[in-house]
Amino acid sequence: MLAPIATIYMNTLSRAALKGLLMTDTMQIDHDILYSVDGFVATVTLNRPDARNALTYAMMDRLYTIFSELKGNRDVRAVILRGAGGTFCAGGDIKEMRETPLPSSETAGNIDAMLRAINEASQVVIARVDGAAIGAGFGLICVSDIAIASESATFSLPEVQLGLAPAFISPFVIDRVGITRARELFLTGRRFGGRDAEKYGLVHECVVDNALDTAVDGMLGHLKQCAPGAIAAAKEIIFEVRSKPTTETIQYRAEYVNKLREAEEAQEGMRAFIEKRPAKWVVD
Repeated sequence: MLAPIATIYMNTLSRAALKGLLMTDTMQIDHDILYSVDGFVATVTLNRPDARNALTYAMMDRLYTIFSELKGNRDVRAVILRGAGGTFCAGGDIKEMRETPLPSSETAGNIDAMLRAINEASQVVIARVDGAAIGAGFGLICVSDIAIASESATFSLPEVQLGLAPAFISPFVIDRVGITRARELFLTGRRFGGRDAEKYGLVHECVVDNALDTAVDGMLGHLKQCAPGAIAAAKEIIFEVRSKPTTETIQYRAEYVNKLREAEEAQEGMRAFIEKRPAKWVVD
């Protein structure tokens, strides 16, 4: 069972002190991570603008919980991940990490679980990126399905400039931008802008600053046509076949497409196509 990152250090507190701390932390977590659902779209907002939305351990726990609970939810097709106050995420909370060090294996397991929960969500995760996307914020982009950034957004992996290395997010970054680009970015810590992020494959689209929300809405417009079960299936297939030889996955792929074709969602989609009408899941 996953041990919550933010509570590992609490085992020495008295019961009364722990109860009070948990109540305070819960209110703070709910304030630091805002979550809402409107129709088929959920929005997750990192809400520490005074700290440039730097991630605390408690916020990582909350992200893990949100995306774990969304797993299998077919009412939600898309999740917008964004930051408040004009900044996406300026990394991990360095002060907290320095003052409350955790065992490395415990930390790695919990942070990795959070990143995998986002990466493998049943929905399309759209990163809406403005301002800084640094360190852990860079990692969050790498576990999104689609990332759209403003021209003025800035990106970097500055860990080497702090005497550290981007260990936790490393496999996700390499998977996103490739080993050649990752080596350069890991080893220099240099900053770059939205246009370069698009060129490197970190984000899918870079737009002028005042067109960011329009671009995100345009992507959601495509998803209005997409069947929620098919979205989840497509993501599952991606992670199953991406690193295996085609000969090893041929049976899996054949069985999967047959299973999908027999399911009610596909039957409805094919009927709607033949009858020249919108499928039941299409949103006006």
